[in-house]
Amino acid sequence: MTTDVQENRVAPAHDGRRLVVGWLALVALLVFAMIVLGGVTRLTNSGLSMTDWKPITGWLPPLSHEAWMAEFERYKAFPEYQKINKGMSLFEFQEIYAFEYAHRVLGRIIGIAFFVPFVLLLLLRKIPRQMAPRLALLFLLGAAQGGMGWFMVKSGLVDDPDVSHYRLTAHLALASLIFAALLWTIFDLLRPPYQGHPEAHGAVRRVAWGLLALIALQILIGGFVAGLNAGFIYTDWPMMGGTFLPADMFDLVPLYHNFLENPSTVQFVHRMVGYAIAGVSIWLYLISRGRDLGVGARAGIAALVSMVFAQVFLGIVTLLYVVPVPLGAAHQAGGMLVLAFAVFVVHELGAEQGLRKAGQPSG
Repeated sequence: MTTDVQENRVAPAHDGRRLVVGWLALVALLVFAMIVLGGVTRLTNSGLSMTDWKPITGWLPPLSHEAWMAEFERYKAFPEYQKINKGMSLFEFQEIYAFEYAHRVLGRIIGIAFFVPFVLLLLLRKIPRQMAPRLALLFLLGAAQGGMGWFMVKSGLVDDPDVSHYRLTAHLALASLIFAALLWTIFDLLRPPYQGHPEAHGAVRRVAWGLLALIALQILIGGFVAGLNAGFIYTDWPMMGGTFLPADMFDLVPLYHNFLENPSTVQFVHRMVGYAIAGVSIWLYLISRGRDLGVGARAGIAALVSMVFAQVFLGIVTLLYVVPVPLGAAHQAGGMLVLAFAVFVVHELGAEQGLRKAGQPSG
C-alpha cells in the first residue's frame, strides 16, 4: 500500500469496531421501526391523542380507570375531538392513544439505546477518536427530533385538528437524515471510503449520487402527501380522475402554491418523481454493467433497482386500495429501504475506489 493511500484512507481495525457497528446497527433498526410506527400513527389518526409533552416523566400511560377518564376529558377539550371524534367511546380513545404512546416511548428507548452505550464505549475507548464528534452530533439530532415531534403535534392542537404538513415533512426529513447518517457511519466503520480525488467509476458514482438526491426529494414529497392527505383524492392509476393531469392541478393562485398546498398537484409530483427514480435506477444499472465493479457495488445496485420497482408497485397498490394502514405502513418502510440501499451503493462505490487506488481487489 502506498504512502498516499495510507494518508487518505483509514484501514479497518478490529479494536472494538465490531462492537460499535453492532450497537449502531441496533439503533438504526430502532429508528427504522420508529419511522414506520410514525407512519402508522399518522394513518390511524392517532397523533393528536396525547395533548401534552412530558419528555422525562411521560413513560407511563394512565394506569387506572380514573386516570384514563381524566386523560380522555383533557382530549375532549381540543379540536380533534370536538370537530372529528365527538361522541367516541373511552375504548376508541384508548385505541388511538396506544399508537401515539408507543411512538413516544420508542423515541425514549432510542435515546437511551444511543446515549448509554455511547458514553460507555467512549470511556472504554472503543469508538475511533475521529468518529466521536459525529456520533455526538447524531445524539443531538435525535434530541432535536423529539422537540420537532412536539412542535409538529402542537400545530394540530389549535383550530384546525390536523398537523402542519410542513412540520410533518420536517419531522420525517430529520428522521430520515438520522437513519441515513447512522447507516453511513456503519459503512464507514466496515469499509472506510477513500478521501482523495474522485477518479474511479466517475459516471456511475455521479448517477448514484443523483439517484440518492431524487430519493431524498421523494421522501420530502411523501411527507407533503401524508400531511395533505393527498393519497386519498385520486385513487386511479395511471390516470388521475381519468386524465393525465388532474383537473384541479393549478387551481391555487399564485401558481407555486399548488406545489406546496394543493393535494392534487402534490400527488401528481409524487408520481412523476417516482417514475424518474425508476428511470434513473435503470440508467444506473445499465451504465454499471460494463464497468469493473466489485461484488458489493454490483449486488447493491441490483438490490437498489429491485427495491425501487417493488416500492413503485407497492405505491400503486396502496393508492388503488385507498391507503389501508398495512399497505401505507409497508410503503413507508419501503421508502426507507430504498434510501438504505442508495446510501450503501454510494458509499460502496467510494470504498471500492479507495481499494483500487491501493492496488487491492474491490470484491
